[in-house]
Amino acid sequence: MLRWIDIIKFSRDGNPEPERRVDKSEEEWRQELSEEEFRVTRLKGTEKPYSGSYCRSYEAGQYVCVCCGSLLFDWTEKYNSLSGWPSFTQPFNKAAIKYVVDNSFGMKRVETFMQCLRCPFGTRVSGRARTVGPQILH
Repeated sequence: MLRWIDIIKFSRDGNPEPERRVDKSEEEWRQELSEEEFRVTRLKGTEKPYSGSYCRSYEAGQYVCVCCGSLLFDWTEKYNSLSGWPSFTQPFNKAAIKYVVDNSFGMKRVETFMQCLRCPFGTRVSGRARTVGPQILH
């Protein structure tokens, strides 16, 4: 289980390396992904809030990267954050997603990218790790 101190360390010192990486050309990704999947995953886009099919779904299962199939989250770690995007308390493993320090808008936050580290960018939905209340990743 990741602790807040682990997340701070990853955001400051670098994220854990995945077991292996998936490297493909932009053209290969365009051929494999829908236009929306490509925009969100490869161009660092974001889905509109409450638009995704998994936002309100709490069915048993595992959430995987749309690009490479890597396990990102298990449904048992999902909760309703009212943010408009699927929210989880823990990633599937420590090398599943990316953590970055965000100093914008006069605040110091850790931005959590539900970004597969195996295929750089990969499945991506950004959120903030909160320092007050439960230690939440979303």
